[in-house]
Amino acid sequence: MRTLILSDLHLGSLTGADLLRRPDLREPLLREAAQVDRVVLLGDVLELRHGPMRESLLAAREFFEDLGGALAGRELVITAGNHDHALVEPWLAARGVEREPPALGLEQVLEPQEASPALALIAQWAQPASTRVAYPGLWLREDVYATHGHYLDSHLTVPTLERLSVGAMSRLIGKAPADFHTVADYEAVGAPVFAWRDVVARDSRTGNALNGLATVNAWRTLRGGGDLGGQEAAPARRRLSQARSLRSLRTRALVLGFPVAVAALNRVGLGPLKSEVSTAELRRAGLRAMGEVAARLGLADAFVVFGHTHRTGPLPGDEPSEWLGRAGARLFNTGSWTYASIFLGESPDESPYWPGGCVLVDDSGPPRVLRLLQDRSRAEIRPSRRAALRQAQG
Repeated sequence: MRTLILSDLHLGSLTGADLLRRPDLREPLLREAAQVDRVVLLGDVLELRHGPMRESLLAAREFFEDLGGALAGRELVITAGNHDHALVEPWLAARGVEREPPALGLEQVLEPQEASPALALIAQWAQPASTRVAYPGLWLREDVYATHGHYLDSHLTVPTLERLSVGAMSRLIGKAPADFHTVADYEAVGAPVFAWRDVVARDSRTGNALNGLATVNAWRTLRGGGDLGGQEAAPARRRLSQARSLRSLRTRALVLGFPVAVAALNRVGLGPLKSEVSTAELRRAGLRAMGEVAARLGLADAFVVFGHTHRTGPLPGDEPSEWLGRAGARLFNTGSWTYASIFLGESPDESPYWPGGCVLVDDSGPPRVLRLLQDRSRAEIRPSRRAALRQAQG
């Protein structure tokens, strides 16, 4: 069965970053989907941290209708990530009233109406495709497993908000990531964190602390005001941007205080964390953490396809050993379909975070990375200010 996998669509983003809301950018994906037997949406399909689910669903409807048309008579599989964990939360909550619920395994396959009303609605929009739900992932072949990848935050060494949140929850329940060996272990620290954020956004739109803009601004400041995507593409431009930004006392304070803050977090038991936020360290840390998850969940030397970090790969020029988990898992990342200016250069070849990534899995052989928006310029994919403003105003 030929399977096309994509992740991190974030449909419903208030910033206009969700590129698959645009018909012109859906076109290459729909062409590819028409040639496969199955499409897997590997989590963070909806953006549920920016505001009420009804708004994200409304923003996503046209995409699902178009995708269902391209897949007519074939299969669509949807799983959940950390930004749309609420899509499977009703099913997870229902397990709590069962007398002896079965243990959570690597693959639970559900009908959409079993998972949540939202997924039942999406399945209606996606007709005539046949929709199923899988969580936390699914086996595409005996040697290929796909999951969103949000469990990796428990082992990440970069101090992201997600990493700190699950670290604090781990401390609260008294179970360290070093003791994790099952899906239930990861859900125990992740699900409560996702749930409170979902509740905050359930009835009203959220502020920058939860919608991600504060994090982006902080990271840009830590990099001297430059975009992370420019580090490889234009070092001279980056140095100029850094020089200008470092004139700011506020920037100096944050840059100088960041390692101190990270050290303090390590002392209180939320680590191990590092203060480096380069693109190289983001890549290495994400791959190490996903390799750790694969090892702890017993995936051995399977091909493991994931998203979450938005970094497509492996790409030509990548170090192959970085994409090999400590127990032998062979890692592949779908990338994303979101526009994140901080990670992008001026052309597709400059950034592994360029949107439009997919992974194609055939009946045999290794998975293949596809990059479906490589023929588009940054100007063509950049959300217009007017569109983003309309989305933010509803």
